[in-house]
Amino acid sequence: MSRFDLSREELAAILAGEPAYRVDQVWDGLYRLHADPSELTSLPRMLRDLLAHDPRLAPAWVLVAETTSDRDTTWKWLLEAPDGARVETVVMGYRTRTTACVSSQAGCAMGCSFCATGQLGFGRHLTSGEIVEQVVLAARHTEQAGRGRLGNVVLMGMGEPLANYRNVLAALRRCNEELGIGARSMTVSTVGIVPGILRLAAEPLQVNLAVSLHAANDALRDELVPVNRRYDLDALMGACRRYVDATHRRISFEWACIAGVNDSPRDARELAGLARPLGAHVNLIPLNPTPGYAVAGSTASAVARFRDELSDHGVNVTVRNTRGRDVEAACGQLAAGVAVGGLRRVAVGARLA
Repeated sequence: MSRFDLSREELAAILAGEPAYRVDQVWDGLYRLHADPSELTSLPRMLRDLLAHDPRLAPAWVLVAETTSDRDTTWKWLLEAPDGARVETVVMGYRTRTTACVSSQAGCAMGCSFCATGQLGFGRHLTSGEIVEQVVLAARHTEQAGRGRLGNVVLMGMGEPLANYRNVLAALRRCNEELGIGARSMTVSTVGIVPGILRLAAEPLQVNLAVSLHAANDALRDELVPVNRRYDLDALMGACRRYVDATHRRISFEWACIAGVNDSPRDARELAGLARPLGAHVNLIPLNPTPGYAVAGSTASAVARFRDELSDHGVNVTVRNTRGRDVEAACGQLAAGVAVGGLRRVAVGARLA
């Protein structure tokens, strides 16, 4: 649990006996100032001390390790909950914006062989507050680094967001309503949970949808993305069509380019056949190395050829700039500090405010 799981009414119960405006002061401190209650100088010192020792207002995450990359513009945090669940959160600073890549589960049950999180297996769902707290930490870090406000939130960290639908949607609403992050600045990534896509299409909060496709025929996708055996490409494309028709938003297809596996002209033609009718944008991501998957990512020249082939078939396509690969913070590399042979790193725990 996290203090960001609390409703206003639950916070008011904690502050029973205090003036009613104290609820607004603490609520605004958490969401607008991104501050720990003990830091709120608008509160009397005695009340700050009481709140600092109230377990209901304690942070959910302890910092186990922090690594940086890309000349200190990419940060990765290994976070641990009191029950031992671990996740990783990545913050990426760009020239005009900062993006937080947050986790929705500890581990993942989807079993995609080329993904480090999938190789871990499933731990547990995160609560909505545990998801929101990652965003708040990223927002606080962004401000303290002098980069202004956090611009974007992507649920592309550990876990399958649509397998934790209720908590993910509650977190997105809280980020939108209380943190002021626009729906169009938040993206949910899925490997293709069809019922979740259909539910998302009916939501009034129209966030962006990214589908981790990686293969455009069922035989290959069954191998790379095992959930395809349950929700095949016909079902997935039908759900994507429903999403586009209901929201009038453009879908993104994520494609990890794997050498000799899914980077041929035929693969490009098959992908174009799925993307073009939907008006989908394709993000090409050279596969990042993980300990449990021996096949290499496509070369830069192979990715360029694949991009050009898609473009020739009328598909809007981008080659994503890989961030944090050297500290295992890039797409598909998050593994909560675990590697073949055990823990990758251990550092002295420190509470994140």
